[in-house]
Amino acid sequence: MLVAAPLPVLTPVLHRHLYDRSPDEHMTPTTAKSSHPSGDNRFKLLDRVITKHHAQGDALIEVLHAAQGIFGFLENDLLIYVARALKLPLSRVYGVATFYHFFTLKPKGKHTFVLCTGTACYVKGASGIQKAVEHQCKTTFGETTPDKNISLISARCVGSCGLAPVAVLDDAVAGKLTAESALHHIRDWQEHQEEATV
Repeated sequence: MLVAAPLPVLTPVLHRHLYDRSPDEHMTPTTAKSSHPSGDNRFKLLDRVITKHHAQGDALIEVLHAAQGIFGFLENDLLIYVARALKLPLSRVYGVATFYHFFTLKPKGKHTFVLCTGTACYVKGASGIQKAVEHQCKTTFGETTPDKNISLISARCVGSCGLAPVAVLDDAVAGKLTAESALHHIRDWQEHQEEATV
């Protein structure tokens, strides 16, 4: 009976050529600038976190949290890397990364406006806040303003239903939000951005 050998864990990031052709067509090894196969030392940091958790699938949230802290956001190649390292289906990794509002699959702006769109917040006026903020920022939720100043994110629930409608503004919870108070925060961020560019 033949038994297939397990496939090695491959790094799904930029492929680095180990050999370059010299002008006389001889193969010569390139000088390694990093000990990680991807050439990106940030993966070495992530590998340490994965090793710390013994590459166990039940450490997925901790590993994703570390990955986002190291890379800034969770791009597709990074999710594939984590799935392979933890021996989990990519669908599970992607599902966790998209379920929790803390994780982002796109680069964030300098400021983040996370609007709760859960039932309590929606009933108490979250949709009006959403429309006002989108109009002021000239972009939609799920996107970042062109100047990379503000990221608009919607969340299913932030766990503060008693304060509905709620938003998380740069990691600070703002409860009993109105369209006017939301726009006040947005304008403040926009004014500080304009002052910084002058």
